[in-house]
Amino acid sequence: MRFGLTEDQGLFGRSLRGFLADRLPLDALRRLAETGTGFDAELWRGLGELGLHGLLVPEEHGGAGLGMLDAALAAEALGYHAAPAPFAAALVMAVQAFRSAGDAEQQRQWLPRIAQGQARIGLGFAGLAGQTGRAALRLEGGRLSGALDGLMDGGEATHFLAYLPDGRAALIEAGAPGVTATLRRSVDRTRALVDLDLAGAAPVALLQSSNDPLAAARRVRDAGRVMLAADTLGAAQNMLDRAVAYAKERVQFGRVIGSFQGVKYMCADMATMLEPCRAMVWYAAYAQDAVPEEAAMVAAHAKAHLAEVGREVARLATEVHGGMGFTDLLGLHHQFKRITFDRQVLGGPERCRHDAAVAQGWVAA
Repeated sequence: MRFGLTEDQGLFGRSLRGFLADRLPLDALRRLAETGTGFDAELWRGLGELGLHGLLVPEEHGGAGLGMLDAALAAEALGYHAAPAPFAAALVMAVQAFRSAGDAEQQRQWLPRIAQGQARIGLGFAGLAGQTGRAALRLEGGRLSGALDGLMDGGEATHFLAYLPDGRAALIEAGAPGVTATLRRSVDRTRALVDLDLAGAAPVALLQSSNDPLAAARRVRDAGRVMLAADTLGAAQNMLDRAVAYAKERVQFGRVIGSFQGVKYMCADMATMLEPCRAMVWYAAYAQDAVPEEAAMVAAHAKAHLAEVGREVARLATEVHGGMGFTDLLGLHHQFKRITFDRQVLGGPERCRHDAAVAQGWVAA
């Protein structure tokens, strides 16, 4: 089997990277990161014009009807440029949630709003993702109470999708009575987490149409893991590219530092670690649509492996730059912190490897 990108997918990836390179020079990225909300209205509109909002939304609901591999290419580009834009939860996981557990009326009502950029949905799990912090929700009499920490893409969200322990998901309007959302600035200033406190909040929708709600919730989690792995791939590739470029121009002891064997080995190590990850991420994304029996396993493997490789590439790329690598002048820290964020959200490497073992029947859940 020959597996690769189509011409359209290659063009899509290049177009998105060109757009982000134009919109996010380092000065602009610094300014947007200072807000800590992970959102910029102008950038959001531009991404919508490129079709990112409706990437996974079916055509009958106003979207492009593309697949998870296309979404992974978008996530990689966003990670490469450390773009402060809601994506993994707001435009991938939320769409998958409605498609897997929403009824026909809920899909008709909400998917077009996502595709048009009108609904920006933060998302979190009370369980399933191995997160720390508060994760206790209860639904009684049509009202939702409790607390849920660390919702993804929560900054400037219009709605929150909170997963209950049984796999059902409640859609809550931001700012509604009984809803308190507290912005939490993470180590990655280009994306924000939100802590949610609910006191008798009335959901605007309850996603419970799946025959197996927990399985549907896991599919949403797995989609998010693939997007975070792709984001790490992009951020790590950026750091490698910049390290190689710096090694070609930085002169020390009368020679460019790239001519020193130690620096050559560092760059070669990064390249050989990172290149196989691309195929791993692409297959994990492809499997979410085409190989459902492997989807959970490869999503967990991809996220765990990219977390380890990404951290090592980030370390080595920073070292190639010497003391300057730690300064804000070069801005490497934006990708460094992005990799750190991706590593822990939706489960760190240990949790993901455990879930992969469960998916293969090696250990009990």
